[in-house]
Amino acid sequence: MPKPTILVIEDDAAIRQGILDALAFDGYGTLEAANGEVGLELAVRVDCDLVLLDLVLPKREGLEILKDVRATRPSLPVIILTARGEENDRVQGLRLGADDYVLKPFSVKELLARIEAVLRRSAERPTDVRHIKVPGGVADLSRCEVRFDDGNRIELSDREIEILRYLAGNAGRAISREEILSRVWRMNPRGIATRTIDMHVARLREKLRDDPTCPRVLLTVRGKGYLFARQEGANV
Repeated sequence: MPKPTILVIEDDAAIRQGILDALAFDGYGTLEAANGEVGLELAVRVDCDLVLLDLVLPKREGLEILKDVRATRPSLPVIILTARGEENDRVQGLRLGADDYVLKPFSVKELLARIEAVLRRSAERPTDVRHIKVPGGVADLSRCEVRFDDGNRIELSDREIEILRYLAGNAGRAISREEILSRVWRMNPRGIATRTIDMHVARLREKLRDDPTCPRVLLTVRGKGYLFARQEGANV
């Protein structure tokens, strides 16, 4: 069985390459990003099993990335790479949901040991939802499309994927519009009255062939918001 794939988000080229070499030598698959913008894109869209995240990055800070990853892929393990003088950032990172942190400079042996420990602890977490059964087909979030058994394919937008991933990741729980605004749109919902979410859900239902008069996937919870109905084979 192949070892997990690890995404390394680190702007220092020498450190990044050293980590990649050590991971590859130990049998891990690797992905890399030299700035926060690319790192976040890979973390939420690409199939990886753990993220090594530097805190001080160009274009997007590490703590911002961590917050967005936790909102969109809550079960993805994240280990922070941090300098000794950044104690406040380490504490904040752990509060935001980081699984562990490694102080720079670090030894390869320590890094690999911490990766193994985090992966062991994470083994019982529910897997990230990447494929979702829908009436007559499957929504493939990694390929940004819905594939139907009749051969038709419909493309999903980035926002639709984020909504679907968040709702499916919380299957069986009614999610308020305010929570969706906060977690998916990353907006403070206080005082905001908008039909944007309802319109996006209506469009999603249309693409998923989820009958709006009797939906089986995206259910409306009166006075609350929306609920993703638990589907057999949601993670495949």
